Amino acid sequence: MAAGGPRLPDTVLFEIFLYLDHADVLSVGLVCQQWRAVARDEFLWKELFYRYYRVSRDVPRHPAAVSWYDEFQRLYDTIPCVEVQALKEHNDQVLHLSFSHSGCLFASCSKDCTVKIWNNELDISLQHSSNMRPYNWSYTQFSQFNSDDSLLLVSGVFVGPHNSSSGEIAVISMENFTLLSRVRNKPYDVFGCWLNETNLISGNLHRIGRITSCSVLWLNNAFQGIESENVNVVKRLFKIQNLNASTIRTVMVADCSRYDSPDLLLDYEEQLAASSACPVFDLGSDSEEEEAKPKQPPEPAVQELLDAGGVPAEDGLQQFFDDIMGGRMRPAMTDTELETKVAELFVRNRTKPPEPNLLPTDSNSKTKYLIFTTGCLTYSPHQIGIKRILPHQMTTAGPVLGEERRSDEFFDSLDHVIDIHGHIIGMGLSPDHRYLYVNSRAWPRDCIISDPMQPPPIAEEIDLHVFDLKTMKEVKRALRAHRAYTPNEECFFIFLDVSRDFVASGAEDRHGYIWDRHYNICLAKLQHDNVVNSVAFSPVEQELLLTASDDTTIKVWRSPRAVRIRQARRPRPRKLLFSWLMNQKS
Repeated sequence: MAAGGPRLPDTVLFEIFLYLDHADVLSVGLVCQQWRAVARDEFLWKELFYRYYRVSRDVPRHPAAVSWYDEFQRLYDTIPCVEVQALKEHNDQVLHLSFSHSGCLFASCSKDCTVKIWNNELDISLQHSSNMRPYNWSYTQFSQFNSDDSLLLVSGVFVGPHNSSSGEIAVISMENFTLLSRVRNKPYDVFGCWLNETNLISGNLHRIGRITSCSVLWLNNAFQGIESENVNVVKRLFKIQNLNASTIRTVMVADCSRYDSPDLLLDYEEQLAASSACPVFDLGSDSEEEEAKPKQPPEPAVQELLDAGGVPAEDGLQQFFDDIMGGRMRPAMTDTELETKVAELFVRNRTKPPEPNLLPTDSNSKTKYLIFTTGCLTYSPHQIGIKRILPHQMTTAGPVLGEERRSDEFFDSLDHVIDIHGHIIGMGLSPDHRYLYVNSRAWPRDCIISDPMQPPPIAEEIDLHVFDLKTMKEVKRALRAHRAYTPNEECFFIFLDVSRDFVASGAEDRHGYIWDRHYNICLAKLQHDNVVNSVAFSPVEQELLLTASDDTTIKVWRSPRAVRIRQARRPRPRKLLFSWLMNQKS
């Protein structure tokens, strides 16, 4: 527009903005004299924001935002969507990424059976690589730094006698990269996690029947001699019965101490905390009333059998067998149904009751939650189990092997269960541990599972659910954009990560995805040449994101703003001085 030319009405200029590319909208100020006025027009930028990002008008502005213009610019300028480096030191699929708490290092695990430690500098470089094949590992699959970054937990798949596969956890010192200890971990997709600086959690699985088993979760001291891995310094945390071929997998620990001061409050209306009851929330239901119903007994017919004649619970198993022998059980049950009913009756009076008042009431509480995937209908993980870990349980000292429980308390019950109504393929905690993000592939609505070895078909769309661990309620509508294609029996874990403002996830459609946590919108797709297995935000710089793929590469992504700053720091060639010198010589 020429100086002194006709002035476009704001409404016309605004409509032009709506059809411009996002980058053009932000750079239009360089050529438009009216920019100063328009850039500060809150009404125009609010309208532009809601229309451009297709955000519901019920969603308020981000609580930390100063203006709608600044918020529009934040979502353009601070998303880590610019590829700045590709790391190709792995020679097979890269499965997992994890940052140290300081952000100075990160670790990568791969099908090439190495765990690599990287320096997170301006240009990322490899610092160390540990090959786990000498310990009979097939591959490394997961890693996690302890709270002071002095130790690294590495989880992998271990090849045992007769080529049987199980899991194993190794602890590596970050001081000199020596292997400190190894702990068996079964099944291997328990992964393992740190409880505190020196103690880690592993799993074991004991088969009871064809579809019935018992999962035991162990607390292990990290400092164990390598030669004595079969004589671990351990303490049993929990022993939980599994029905219908389900098992406990994917354990993680949430710290309750920051629940009253989260980084970002996702509930717009700040709903009151739920009651301390232990409900199950079925994400396949159609109404809030249905979701709020308390958990029903898994087998009502068995409960009626025990209650109808006033038979004591301890005699229920005998009466059950008597009814079978007397032909009073109709219709006839399959072997699978019979095993499940017998297991339920056996465990009814042999389980330690759940802890009362699961929800934390004290912001200074030292309570932690053990969170894991589980199930009750089929082998595919479709529920999230939550078990409170009390302060006296956070050390290997004290009673071991269940000596603190009564002789009739053979199993531990879950304190809380969340039903996802689909196959869970990923979980991640927000940095403040207030919110749990869950990747799942939904089952068909109203599906009925008659055979635990034949779970329902799963959707290609991945749903990203969000749960508030303070209230145990789902607080956002499921995010969608990413997809997966493998069937139930081949389905694998896709790791996600959460920063202060964003959540990212891999997918089988050869992309990583980034969403805004507050507005619930997808902001970026990050391309690879194959499945994206894992993503990781820097804990100190959310404008830095890593993605790991089956294409054997780790890609480094930074925000447009970080790229500009990074380029400004690099020395530029002094072209003008060089030209002047050449002219002088001529």
